[in-house]
Amino acid sequence: MTDAVGSIDMPDADDEAPESKKTRKGGKRGKKGPLGRLALFYRQIVAELRKVVWPTRSQLTTYTSVVIVFVVVMIGLVTVLDMGFARVIKYVFG
Repeated sequence: MTDAVGSIDMPDADDEAPESKKTRKGGKRGKKGPLGRLALFYRQIVAELRKVVWPTRSQLTTYTSVVIVFVVVMIGLVTVLDMGFARVIKYVFG
């Protein structure tokens, strides 16, 4: 039985990795001690934080207002649903 790639019984020759190529184990991280790896970790954290686009004060105020309004609306919706279900339960079970 064959498919678009090749036979199930005879795998493609390209799938096998050449064994003549030696790979290095560890790389730069393997040669450093625990303190060196920790320092590298913190340097990478600082580098990532420098890439962050921080919001301006007006954007932060807008985002906070939107979140507060959304939470208040959701609290109101859940309260109304809860009161409605409570009335239905009282009506059904007396």
